[in-house]
Amino acid sequence: MLRFAKCVLVATSLLASSAHAQETVAWWDFLSGGDGVRMKQLISDFNKAHEGSIKIEATTLEWGTPFYSKVQTAASVGEAPDIMTYHASRIPLAVKQGILQEITPDDWTKMGLAKSDYADTTWNAVSIDSKQYAVPFDTHPIVLYYNKDLLAKAGLLTEAGKPKGLDSAANFEATLKGLKDAGVKFPLGSVTADGNFMFRTVYSLMGQQDGELLTGGEFLAGDNGEKLQNALALLQGWTKDGLQSSYTDYPATVALFTSGEAAMMINGVWEVPTMVDLKKQGKLFEWGAVELPVLFKHPSTYADSHTFAIPANKGKEMTAEKKKAVLEVISWLSKHSLYWASAGHIPAYGPVTASAEYKAMEPNASYSSLTANMIFDPKTPLAGVAGPIFDVMSTYFVPTLNNEMDPAKAVKEIKSELNDL
Repeated sequence: MLRFAKCVLVATSLLASSAHAQETVAWWDFLSGGDGVRMKQLISDFNKAHEGSIKIEATTLEWGTPFYSKVQTAASVGEAPDIMTYHASRIPLAVKQGILQEITPDDWTKMGLAKSDYADTTWNAVSIDSKQYAVPFDTHPIVLYYNKDLLAKAGLLTEAGKPKGLDSAANFEATLKGLKDAGVKFPLGSVTADGNFMFRTVYSLMGQQDGELLTGGEFLAGDNGEKLQNALALLQGWTKDGLQSSYTDYPATVALFTSGEAAMMINGVWEVPTMVDLKKQGKLFEWGAVELPVLFKHPSTYADSHTFAIPANKGKEMTAEKKKAVLEVISWLSKHSLYWASAGHIPAYGPVTASAEYKAMEPNASYSSLTANMIFDPKTPLAGVAGPIFDVMSTYFVPTLNNEMDPAKAVKEIKSELNDL
């Protein structure tokens, strides 16, 4: 009898320890550089806060096509991670491929997150047919970086410390010409050797005209081709007049700005840590970053979102315990995303960006207003980071922006090739 009682106690003890065993969450991301450093810190903070209950085991893979190809392959054989970072622009293709789990209304309730916590544009970016397939973590738009010292010297800085002429194409071009007349080598540094990057700027300018890439299944329908042509012609004119750098790749663009050769630069918010670090080291001038100038009808800026998604692993159902742990990971990171803002990104979780701490962050607070003016990629499996739309358009953007191809001809070729897709 005593031996039986001991066996019962041992079995009960094992069941109890099993019930409270640490849950390991397999994580994949594509984050490197400054945002990669910050994500690693957030994961470390999460693991410390959940010691003994949940542990994230993180792996960083190569950004772009390699990452998404690996996810697709892994999910098809049940070997994808428990959670991963995912670009919102890639979600339509992922849903078509069947490699993402839906984030159900019950999941949102368990995470303590809701639609009202997010900007409508951001929420819609992760929604397909009224179902959500990811949780937005941030938005990462492009912005206008500027050298306050050079602009002030040329008399082109406002009393608020921003560049003059942000309200129209004519006024902004006057600022660019003023910088050139003041002896600045490149008034504007632009990534003109990389059409994939320039998509962001061109699409923003289409959005400023209420332009659409895809309408009812047709690319550049109606007058949308004309709106694309307007954007390309404007940017080509800057190159022709020597107002922006030509055939400049991404690293060279950053170098032109940080060296003081370019007075302004259009680039992603993810370069904010670069500027912050250089300034701390005493290697950078006074600088700022603001929403893109209004060059057409109204503000509009291209953006994408880093999101958290849960793979649909074929033949491998997630246990209730694992799902609970994954939802806790997403919830905790979303609610602690203020630190993520130091990577330049705008946290998607509204209570964070509404906080006094975020509003005191610069230059983040200066450009966070663009959240109300964002446009995302069209919802099609052809869109998204490293997708076919990017490839087609970038082929024509480079020669056009560098004054080697007529904008009207570029639009004609782009429209033909996109609709052939």
